[in-house]
Amino acid sequence: MKQGIKRVKTIRSSRWLLALVLPWLLFKTTDTKAQQIPKSGAVTPANSTMPALLGDTLRVRLELQPDSLVAVPVDPMAIDSARLEWLRTPPTLRDLVCDRVSCFETDVPHQFNNAVMSYVTLFTARNRSYMQRVLERENLYFPLFEKYLKQYNLPTDLKYLAVVESALIPTAKSPVGATGLWQFMGPTAGDLRLKRDEWIDERMAPEKATEAACKHLRYLYGVFHDWELVLAAYNWGAGSVQRVMRRTGKKTFWDLYPHMPAETRNYVPTFTAIMYSMKYADSHGLRTPNLNYQYAEPMDTLGVRGQAFDLRRLSQACGYEDSLYLSKFNPELRRAALPAGYRPYVVRYPAAASVHLGDVDRATLLAYCQPTAALPQPLAFMPPRLDGMEPWGSRQLLAATEGPRATEEAAAPKYRRVPHKVRRGETLADLAERFEVSQAQIRRWNELPKGRALKPGKQLVLFVPVPIAALRAPKAPLEAVVPAVVGVTARQMGGVSAEVAAARKVQAEANAREVARLQEIARQEKAQEARLVAMQQRQAIKQAAVDAQARAAAKRGASPMKDKEGAVVAAAAPATAADSGEAAGAPTTTEQNGASYTVRKGDNLTKLARERNVSVAQLVAWNKLPSEKVEAGQRLVFGEPTDAEAAPEAVRPPARIASKVAAASPPRPALEKRLEKPQVHLVQPGDTLFNISRRFKVSVQLLREYNNLTSDEVKLGQKLLVPQS
Repeated sequence: MKQGIKRVKTIRSSRWLLALVLPWLLFKTTDTKAQQIPKSGAVTPANSTMPALLGDTLRVRLELQPDSLVAVPVDPMAIDSARLEWLRTPPTLRDLVCDRVSCFETDVPHQFNNAVMSYVTLFTARNRSYMQRVLERENLYFPLFEKYLKQYNLPTDLKYLAVVESALIPTAKSPVGATGLWQFMGPTAGDLRLKRDEWIDERMAPEKATEAACKHLRYLYGVFHDWELVLAAYNWGAGSVQRVMRRTGKKTFWDLYPHMPAETRNYVPTFTAIMYSMKYADSHGLRTPNLNYQYAEPMDTLGVRGQAFDLRRLSQACGYEDSLYLSKFNPELRRAALPAGYRPYVVRYPAAASVHLGDVDRATLLAYCQPTAALPQPLAFMPPRLDGMEPWGSRQLLAATEGPRATEEAAAPKYRRVPHKVRRGETLADLAERFEVSQAQIRRWNELPKGRALKPGKQLVLFVPVPIAALRAPKAPLEAVVPAVVGVTARQMGGVSAEVAAARKVQAEANAREVARLQEIARQEKAQEARLVAMQQRQAIKQAAVDAQARAAAKRGASPMKDKEGAVVAAAAPATAADSGEAAGAPTTTEQNGASYTVRKGDNLTKLARERNVSVAQLVAWNKLPSEKVEAGQRLVFGEPTDAEAAPEAVRPPARIASKVAAASPPRPALEKRLEKPQVHLVQPGDTLFNISRRFKVSVQLLREYNNLTSDEVKLGQKLLVPQS
């Protein structure tokens, strides 16, 4: 009994202890399991592969689908708008548009992708008003486009290209300057013979621009043979597309797609979307009865041939309240008017307006359409007004004082064409200095490569500046000019202050004095020119007599010389000696004094004038040269001959005649002694015939005669006979 009571008490106490310990154990177990739950960012293989086998719902993680937009955080800068629009579009609509585009029977681009779908959504849903405005003008321009596309054997669906370019607005102009229905740039319009000036721009003429666009598209297709590349080249340029093709080695538009600018990448998808949207406009509810559709109407024409014309006056004559109503039928007119003397032009106006004109003939209608006011002209140039400076008074004052004016001399050519054959030793710098032009001009005129020497015998063309013409003689003597100037000044002083009048009077007197000074200079120049002409005539007469005597002596050959010819031989002997001395490099006494000189090979008047501090014009005048061309062996005088010096110089025969006379005369002992025992010279590197002649003090002509040379060229190692000096 006692043992039973003791057992019952033990069980009760153990139950009580279990009731106290069990809550503590449950709390500890929960805390431990909570610490074992993985973080949101940590995923273990067990959790990802067997979540249900762990037996604890707290450890089960819900995995997101990989194609969901929230599966991976998306960078806002990396969002593809076309891809996003593709995902937003219902699949049924995408499939429908894809089937319709694929069924197009055309040669123009119609490939369907997400870029095309995004633009289809833009034109049919998000920006319906734009497409509806295009549909209003569709019937006005599409028949014209189809006419020229068929004429040039091009796909008729290229008419949608004008919608992409200008939305069928003939006066559309882009920020970069492309103008018209087909958005031609200025250089491209010039290549296609579209005229542009301040009155007319034919890029805005529908018919002319459409025909030019057909020619351009036909040319581009001949280059690329792919319509997608043709459209890209129409937007970006044929040269740009070809450069990308050469750089990347790819041949199709979609292969070149990443290498093109954004505008060109979107050009072909936009064209395909425009073509779909206009073909299926009814299916998308774009055509509504409240649209203002435009249609072509019969037109009448009026030819304008050089008369001044105002389009606003014609609008009033046709009965239109809006004076610029006819501008939409003549969009190429930039100012709604044409000046007198302009090229022929045809004005278009509706044939229905002819009832308002009645039986008016063409001359009367053109007379009515004359501008009521002067057409705008460009502003004339106005010189800046400076403090302390007075402008020219009037035209009378300018005419009286020989001031600057627009004369016929301004229209005269300022350059004259001069042919020149390059000689041995001439350089581009020598020619530039001689003809007073730059080396760059000579290279440009003759297409000469830079850095390459001139070849002897090459024919060049130079444009030499024409010298300023002599001042024209005044229409009235100075005594009449000064009162006229003072009278003009006095008439102009009526409305000005005394200080201004006095300043103008002083200016007029100074101008008159300047005119007198210039007249005196011109008179002196004319007198000097007359003296030179008289001197040339006297020398020509004397030279003719000497030539006649020399010809007679040459005919007689080695016959004895008469007493009359003795003077010629005596005068020729010093000349021959002087020639040989000069060629040998030892100038004579007369050359040292600046009296005469024998021209050597490679010499020109510019070089000789620079060495002796004289001008080329003076050499031409002193030596009576017909041009600036001189030849080897020709004798020149470096000073103005006087009457006393002219006679002996005139008696001297030319070098050829003197040599013939000397050959006919018996040889002199001194000359025979000099020509004895010639020595042999071996040509060294860098040797020329001229250098050898200078070294051995003989003439070049003598070396050529001794060695039977036909030119001045010598070869390395060649043996030459050199007479002893």
